[in-house]
Amino acid sequence: MISPEAFHAAGLGLGTGLALIVAIGAQNAFVLRQGIRGEHIGAVVAACAVSDAVLIAAGVLGTGALLAAAPAAVVVLRYVGAAFLVTYGVMAAKRILSPKALVSADASGSSRSGLAAALATILALTWLNPHVYLDTVLLLGSVANAQGAGLQWWFGAGAMVGSVVWFCSLGFGAKFLRGFFARPVSWRFLDGGVAVTMVGLGVGLALGS
Repeated sequence: MISPEAFHAAGLGLGTGLALIVAIGAQNAFVLRQGIRGEHIGAVVAACAVSDAVLIAAGVLGTGALLAAAPAAVVVLRYVGAAFLVTYGVMAAKRILSPKALVSADASGSSRSGLAAALATILALTWLNPHVYLDTVLLLGSVANAQGAGLQWWFGAGAMVGSVVWFCSLGFGAKFLRGFFARPVSWRFLDGGVAVTMVGLGVGLALGS
């Protein structure tokens, strides 16, 4: 029988995980765009959820202490991630000027991106972002281990459930916006927002903010 302490730890993990995940960022922006276009949603959502589960588990296992002891690794990830984010932002800005890239997913098969490209992008946006290590491995790992022996995995499980709920809602719920994004001008607004978000995050990472 599950104890009240375990339920409390799991609930705390769920709430803490959602508080960290539900924010405007490169990963969420890409998932939203894939959801609106109806492209490889299941695979992209699964990649995000599995990645978060691995990172959260690493934090619970105490890998956060290893990263904290190797600040040079965080610095390298910061600049690599910043370069990737800025590059992706520039690509989004170029799509604003490219009518062929601003069509709905069911309008033309040639406009669809490949599964490999989508997975490579979301995995890079996830694993090259230093903030994801700070949030999942260091922060969630520290809070999980503070729950006490036997309860840290309940906390981690709650955080993993929060990740699955969020990315499923974001990816599969985006279909309700497809009507609005059937117009090229709507895609221009979306890609404009994505470009600003990506470049802003990249610059912020490069500056260490």
